[in-house]
Amino acid sequence: MQKLSLFLLGMFFLSMHAMVSAQDSQGFGIGDTAKDFNLKTTDGSSVSLKGLDGAKGAIVIFSCNTCPYVVAYEDRMIALHNKYAPQGYPVIAINSNDAKASPGDSFEKMQERAREKGFTFPYAYDQSQEVIKTYGGTRTPHVYLLQKEGSEFVVKYIGAIDNNYQDASAVTERYVEDAISAMMEGKPVANQTTKAIGCTIKWTKAE
Repeated sequence: MQKLSLFLLGMFFLSMHAMVSAQDSQGFGIGDTAKDFNLKTTDGSSVSLKGLDGAKGAIVIFSCNTCPYVVAYEDRMIALHNKYAPQGYPVIAINSNDAKASPGDSFEKMQERAREKGFTFPYAYDQSQEVIKTYGGTRTPHVYLLQKEGSEFVVKYIGAIDNNYQDASAVTERYVEDAISAMMEGKPVANQTTKAIGCTIKWTKAE
């Protein structure tokens, strides 16, 4: 009986450890404080949350060069930045794809894409993939909308930009814009999470 009790107790602790590990691997949730980063950008500078002078928050979008979903959203990403950066919510696009697994997502190709599209927002390279692992991003594009509270940036929305990647003119729900409007009015975000629709992250393979 004692052996059975010890066995069951051991199984309980193992299951609890697995649950905690699973939660840790999921990255940030709504209400979590986002960890800062300092990443190289395509214009030769770097970007961090701490370095966003006068920002009220940030629209962090895990992005890339090669995903057709991202390509469909690039103009909307530029529009989001142009509209909301002056109001304190700049877009920060981050490419975390491994360049060996996806050569079209190398830093050099990022620089080419930024020039071609005339990106007005910082386009940063998460070469180590530490940032996306910390945040829990799984797709491109994948949005983490942050609100600055004191000196911290708190996650207020996670998911898609809107509800129609194929046709911007057919969008009926603008998730990011609606969330920012609520935040600026001091109201809770009604739709805090949506499913990010896009390409999977090209993870670095262990050698």
